[in-house]
Amino acid sequence: MTSTVQTIGIDAASEGMVLAGDLRDAGGAVLLPAGATLGASSLASLRRRGIEQLEVLGAAEPLDQAALQAERERQCARLEHLFRRCLGGPPAGASAVLFERLLAYRRSAR
Repeated sequence: MTSTVQTIGIDAASEGMVLAGDLRDAGGAVLLPAGATLGASSLASLRRRGIEQLEVLGAAEPLDQAALQAERERQCARLEHLFRRCLGGPPAGASAVLFERLLAYRRSAR
């Protein structure tokens, strides 16, 4: 099955949509790579950066709530993996604080 590429306004974008190509800022820096799944935090960040349009695959139905929750859990597991060396021993100071804040942010993202 082939996917169609559609250009949509940022206000029409929703969680679960997949980018068709790299999303770049005015300077050419990649903000999100092709294939990235949009989440609430990424959409909010893009709005703050003034992004007005996105190219997405299919622009069909966004992911259901169970799929979104599974993606959040995957992201939290990834954070735990990235911070594994910092968190294995005694309190790790700033690293532990950063980890806890990132984890709280990921868990609360809607």
